[in-house]
Amino acid sequence: MDMKIQKLLHSIGLTANYVGYRQMTIALEIAAQEPESLCMVTKWLYPETARRCGTNWKAVERNIRTALRCAWKNSQNTLEQMAGRSFDTMPKPAQFLAILAHGLSNGH
Repeated sequence: MDMKIQKLLHSIGLTANYVGYRQMTIALEIAAQEPESLCMVTKWLYPETARRCGTNWKAVERNIRTALRCAWKNSQNTLEQMAGRSFDTMPKPAQFLAILAHGLSNGH
């Protein structure tokens, strides 16, 4: 696993004990390599992540939503800093992944 991704996830309170941790790291690896995957999360990113993890795309989506809720609860300010704006409501999972992918490219 990429250390930059691990460091980023830890900075928002996500550690390896979360069920979706591995799925988050793989989804972010895919997004970093193929940014266009963020435009088609349910048709491309989730299924590809599921394939690599040996599960189904619905499990990937559910686990990413769970990670999002945890990160939002524990690190809303950090996520908003990465996004460069504040949010009135919790971002959608695709937005969450895009924020993290952007954070990776900017060295967060």
